[in-house]
Amino acid sequence: MTCDGSGGGLGGKKFMKIGITGFSGFVGSRLTQLAEAGGHQVIGFSRHPAKGVRGFSFDHPCDVSGLDVVIHLAGESILGLWTESKKRRIRESRILGTRSVVDGFEISKNPPQVLVSASAVGIYGDTGEAEVDESSPAGSGFLASVAREWEAEAVRAEALGVRVVLLRIGFVLGPGGAMKLVGPLFRAGLGGNLGNGRQWMSAVHVDDVAGMALWASEKSTLRGPINAVMPAPFRNADFTKALGSAFHRPTILPAPAFAIRLALGELSHVLLDNCRVRPAVALKEGYPYRHASLSDAV
Repeated sequence: MTCDGSGGGLGGKKFMKIGITGFSGFVGSRLTQLAEAGGHQVIGFSRHPAKGVRGFSFDHPCDVSGLDVVIHLAGESILGLWTESKKRRIRESRILGTRSVVDGFEISKNPPQVLVSASAVGIYGDTGEAEVDESSPAGSGFLASVAREWEAEAVRAEALGVRVVLLRIGFVLGPGGAMKLVGPLFRAGLGGNLGNGRQWMSAVHVDDVAGMALWASEKSTLRGPINAVMPAPFRNADFTKALGSAFHRPTILPAPAFAIRLALGELSHVLLDNCRVRPAVALKEGYPYRHASLSDAV
């Protein structure tokens, strides 16, 4: 069974054996549901292996033998104050975790053909008013530097003949993740613009992150970076308005930029910097969005 269309399945459908790191997380759990609903077999990876779940460690190569695809999502959440120890966990979880996955490809006698490795649109840094896509260079800042190293570890698998896709994920919408923090504020009528509300945002619904990961696994012509964001970026003020409308609450309590910086320190860049990212590859290759607009996604 292969993931290039020559495998089994009724009507030529490609049924794959997919390994997922971070399978129990916000995106990973949705990806697992979609994959299994599509007839694929999912093997989870965890630091706490159990029946049907393989071990995942920064210190040892992952056992990826017998899989068709590995979708690597595991990594420390960027939410929380960016202390030096937090930043170290963010960096090491991504770089060392990806290294252990690729090391598993190297030692496997029957390695997967495809690696879809999570990355982030933070690689572009603060884009300002310029719109960027997959052909744009990396920017500066902590998240940009982490993403560059993160992707470099994944790309090592190309030397083994593996097709590598780098899924650069934007702000993920849906019933979980960061929306667990944002939603209650808007329900209580305490939502508002962040800073002046003019900073650009690039978001994506969790269904489409999972959908793009599967799509990239199955489409043999895809490789390299793919921006997992909705077709059109939007201003923070538009995001605020959309959430207020979804929750039927006023949005009249803006959070001043200086207060955000004071409260969150370096993490404030995630909320106040511009992120104007276009999914050029997804649009060119015809990815079928489930939630293509902000109003639909919220």
